[in-house]
Amino acid sequence: MSRLLLFNKPYGVLTQFTDAEQRATLADYIDVPGVYAAGRLDRDSEGLLLLTDDGRLQQRVADPKHAMSKTYWVQVEGEPADSALQALREGVQLKDGLTRPAKVHHIEEPHALWTRDPPVRYRKTVPTSWLALTISEGRNRQVRRMTAAVGHPTLRLIRYRIGSWTLDGLAPGQWNLLDP
Repeated sequence: MSRLLLFNKPYGVLTQFTDAEQRATLADYIDVPGVYAAGRLDRDSEGLLLLTDDGRLQQRVADPKHAMSKTYWVQVEGEPADSALQALREGVQLKDGLTRPAKVHHIEEPHALWTRDPPVRYRKTVPTSWLALTISEGRNRQVRRMTAAVGHPTLRLIRYRIGSWTLDGLAPGQWNLLDP
């Protein structure tokens, strides 16, 4: 029987179980042997990470050819105009090519949001806003590069959903074992 863990990865944690530099890793939070991350989430990103011991499930989640959608809560610098959101919806030209179209809309700051340590930099003269952005590919640092390409750098990035799995009910550092 395969295992599937939903983990709310805190900021600053690497999505691996060991690190030669003694930085925080999954091993600091998860004590279930034989599971591995299905995909990755950068050290400076937070949110939902799936771990499994099922190679097929891991492949289905991680491989871009399966186009599993992922939704992110993104705090960006400034207040994106409709034209910036439309550019994201149509696909953004990055150095490694045009992205697939994204689904994106403005949201209020998520109500269940936890405090980040360290906090996001605050600048009195530069407003911030929140977006819900859904993509179906997984290029390196893609969401950050997309928002920067339309003039609104990402300040905080939280993956809320992968496929039908969400962060709901998971505090940072918590995980839940499901039947896949």
